[in-house]
Amino acid sequence: MQHEKADVFKQLHHRQKLFVLPNPWDVGSARMLAGLGFEALGTTSAGFAFSQGKLDTIGAMSRDVVIAHAKEIVEATSLPVSADLENGYGDSPEEVQKTILAAAEAGLVGCTIEDTTGIKDKPIYEKAFAIERIAAAVETVKSLDFPFMLTARSENYLHGRPDLADTLERLQGYESVGADVLYAPGLPDVDAITTICRSVSKPVNVVAGIALRGVTVSDLQASGVQRISTGSSLARTAIGGMLDAARDILANGQFGAFDKAASFNEIEALIERGAN
Repeated sequence: MQHEKADVFKQLHHRQKLFVLPNPWDVGSARMLAGLGFEALGTTSAGFAFSQGKLDTIGAMSRDVVIAHAKEIVEATSLPVSADLENGYGDSPEEVQKTILAAAEAGLVGCTIEDTTGIKDKPIYEKAFAIERIAAAVETVKSLDFPFMLTARSENYLHGRPDLADTLERLQGYESVGADVLYAPGLPDVDAITTICRSVSKPVNVVAGIALRGVTVSDLQASGVQRISTGSSLARTAIGGMLDAARDILANGQFGAFDKAASFNEIEALIERGAN
């Protein structure tokens, strides 16, 4: 089954039409998204952390905990699943390799590895070392007997470093050592995204919900994007709805927000459909 899922996931990255990779944060959301008709799923480190009462920081959740969560998402539906594996849960290339092997053993068919250190004063790995880490990940991916889509992330824009030239150099470096998908969350506009897409030959992922207000799927298709993920945005949208409703109760003694709640029938129908 994992091999078949892997083939499907790879094909999604190389067809003419882009695809949207939503990011559930638990089994229920995974099944509902599958029930809606999405073609693949990705985990969200932030969404999962929030659901566990943790902050969205590197290392807040251990590798073992995150891999166990990813395995739950894998087993929740029949869809291919890629995991957000932060920086690989260790600085060294060897630790990144351990994480890739654990991901494959959990049934995943792809993952993202980012160049974030988790150190406040030095949040991004030095470029050559960041590329070395991705090269090590690629070496492990190549040892697998099925296609595993490795996404390499440049995190400059999420850490106060809005340097498009350096971001592009990093992505090109990751491409040169064999990353399958390239990803720079937080790019400011479609022009920057188009520049990235035209400057690399591998599929590019863009995250919806961080900057890019008003940008549509059609806009990103035209810019050359192959995959759109939602990151923590679906989880934060759900949390936002809950907080609005709770605040209305506290401040006004009203329950009007519940009028927008999904019905039991809709939720249960999607869960049943997504589980099959």
